[in-house]
Amino acid sequence: MKTRQRPAAYFSNPDVQAIFRLSALTIGVLGLISTAQANDIALAAASDVVISGQRVSMRKAIEAQEKANNIISVISSDDIGSLPDKNAAEALARLPGVSVQRDQGEGRYVVVRGLGADLNAVTINGALVPSPEASRRAVALDVLPSGLIRSLEVTKTLRPDQDANSLGGSVEVKSLTAFDMPGKTLTVNTGASYDQVTGKTSPNAGALWADRFLDGKLGIAAGISAEKRSFGSDNVETGGAWDNNRLGGIEFRDYLPERERHAYALNLDYRASREQQYYLRSFLSDFSDDEVRDRLTVSNFSGGSISESNTSTARAERRLRQRKYTQQISSLVAGTEQHISGWKMEAAAASSRATDDTPESINDARFRGTANFAGVGFTDSQLPKLIAPASLSDPASYGLNAITLQQRYSKDTEQHAQLDMSRKLTFDQLESTLKFGAKVSRREKTNDTDQWTYNSSKTTSGNYWGTGSTSLSSFVQGTLEYPFTNIGAAISPALIRARIAGLNRANAKLALESAINDFTLNEDIDAAYLQNTFDFGHWNILAGARVERTKFNAAGSQVSGSTIQPVTRERSYTNWLPSLHTRYDLDKHTSVRAAWTSAVVRANFSQLAPGINLASNTEATIGNPDLAALKASNLDLGIERQLAHDGVVSAYLFHKDIKNFTYTTNLAGTGQWKNYTTATSYANGDTASIQGIELAYSQPLRMLPAPWKYVLIGANASFTNSDANISRFDVASGKTLARSIRFPGQSKRVMNLMLGYEHGAVSTRLALNYKSPYLLELGSDILRADQDRIVETQKQLDFSLSYQLNKRFQLVFEATNLNNEKYYVYQGSPQYNAQYEQYGRTYKVSLKASVF
Repeated sequence: MKTRQRPAAYFSNPDVQAIFRLSALTIGVLGLISTAQANDIALAAASDVVISGQRVSMRKAIEAQEKANNIISVISSDDIGSLPDKNAAEALARLPGVSVQRDQGEGRYVVVRGLGADLNAVTINGALVPSPEASRRAVALDVLPSGLIRSLEVTKTLRPDQDANSLGGSVEVKSLTAFDMPGKTLTVNTGASYDQVTGKTSPNAGALWADRFLDGKLGIAAGISAEKRSFGSDNVETGGAWDNNRLGGIEFRDYLPERERHAYALNLDYRASREQQYYLRSFLSDFSDDEVRDRLTVSNFSGGSISESNTSTARAERRLRQRKYTQQISSLVAGTEQHISGWKMEAAAASSRATDDTPESINDARFRGTANFAGVGFTDSQLPKLIAPASLSDPASYGLNAITLQQRYSKDTEQHAQLDMSRKLTFDQLESTLKFGAKVSRREKTNDTDQWTYNSSKTTSGNYWGTGSTSLSSFVQGTLEYPFTNIGAAISPALIRARIAGLNRANAKLALESAINDFTLNEDIDAAYLQNTFDFGHWNILAGARVERTKFNAAGSQVSGSTIQPVTRERSYTNWLPSLHTRYDLDKHTSVRAAWTSAVVRANFSQLAPGINLASNTEATIGNPDLAALKASNLDLGIERQLAHDGVVSAYLFHKDIKNFTYTTNLAGTGQWKNYTTATSYANGDTASIQGIELAYSQPLRMLPAPWKYVLIGANASFTNSDANISRFDVASGKTLARSIRFPGQSKRVMNLMLGYEHGAVSTRLALNYKSPYLLELGSDILRADQDRIVETQKQLDFSLSYQLNKRFQLVFEATNLNNEKYYVYQGSPQYNAQYEQYGRTYKVSLKASVF
């Protein structure tokens, strides 16, 4: 059972009570500041205790960007836990050209320059992070807590010595080492967060220890982070069931998730001398999501659909999903740096593993109305409100229809070894660095799904759900606090499981459904590169090329009727990837950059899986292991100027030509699918392009008189446009038809505004993140723009305040989603709801202690 105050409806004013709570808590913190021990405050101000604040982080980020041969964006954390965002995804969303896609209100997937998370790569300490999700390459960065991150770096123009597997950008996560610290260090932090929707409070904690041994040659750093978050969200969605202003169905969903994150890092560095260094980097992240979703589904209106404010007879179902999945990501990197006779040798080997484990879950417990309900309709097409008789929310009106269980385990592993050799050369006034190397990578992706169904059929299959009452009244327990309509009583997962306990599991298994999504995919990549960096006068030029040889193997199943047959596919291909990076220093503080680069990204695993599901003589779903890899030619041009007092201003133009982008299509009417009405598969588009401009400015206002000299300001914006052609065969006209779309996930405008204040013991920040609408996914008919799912404009306001109580203790207050932003997806036009979800605000207070 959950108890909470009901949130405001869509487009309503902010929740006044939440603002009062924020104000009260802020006043309390400020009161603590004003009444803290005077000697400690004076000491903090005099000795500049806040040495690892926003300004220091800004300076380090600027230095890293300026030193790079290529175009990068950096977020630097000068100490553990000082990033003012709860995970890596939300921290990255502050960078120019980067936006975040949220899940249940939390930042999860990162979009770089309008290209979705599946087209970008993520590495931890140089090791590729595989994806725990069975169907995707995208890495959900909410599994990486910001408290264990030293820095985040987004590479936007790839060098030849880097993997070429990102079209938008490559995200490098670096964890802390003992040599990053001035000496022996132990910091601990603990806190609690409050969720406005459920009224629940959740704990979090973390610690970092670092020290050096063997006369300072051996450094050891270890970190741990743990967080539990109990929260809720309320959802109304149609799933895009609109056609000619008429609606075919509505769902009212009540979510109660509980998420836990645990992360561990251990880094060892041995610096025997300037010429010999060794390191071992390890990282482990464990993320679990335990969710109960209770919903009311209304569909099958008389006549198929209904107009607003009208009523009709309709089918109603009460449905429950209860599942807990655990995603684990681990990374281990070992390497050395050796200087031998003028050569610098770098060698590294790494092993990474990602798993997604979902033990037996209630995938769908379905109770259907014993008869269709009369007088059912809706008002408001943006946030549909239900018109229904009282009997629709009465558990006695529903009977058990089916119980489906599911379990899934997916695994993604990657091992690689690489060797890099470099040497500095001097010719008259020309200085250069020659570098070459090779890398061997082996990646395997597997998925295993099992599914069982119990229904009312008393057949020899043995999937009958047993004896006892089938009325929903026998399976409910507690009430639901749902703000949009009266769903009724909460369905009990325990009572559902009790009903099927002890029944014949083997005979209830769905063999075909369990086989069609199982696959094993292998990607073996062998790469080599050669590059040279030239420095002369005001010029810095890096030129080179990379070659990657890919061998791909796929194994899956073809399902037809009751027959399951194995399907395998094997192929190889080679990509040559030249690049050129230039930087010209106009003066001591101003540089102009230009880059021409190449990249290649393989299609998503769900698209490459060779499974074929022949559902009937007219319906099929077909994987496509022959999909070509996406290839991009990129052109970048920009100017950057360092300003006084650790400020910077920059402007960058970029253009990408992309070949072989992938999309979902319908093959019906063509080839072997000529007599099919639906043959869903995946295809390569011919060409696509994306272009844009990134603008950024940040600066502490140290040139102004007090108190304004302690203010920090930052702003960045990216304006992006894309174009891609998609097509399918149209049976009615007998020819192939096409249309142009934007890239999924690409917002035309992404902006960030930051206002900070930092002086003595106080550091505070108010940040606004803005994204214009973007295409989420295509509808069932990819040629119809009115079926596209579009995510509406999103604006989120976050606040953080830290106060250094004394040399050892720091108090931190954070508030996220202050403006109570909603997640709204529409179909074709903003007036037609596809999905609406609200999350409320979250407040967090924590205490950080520096033991030594």
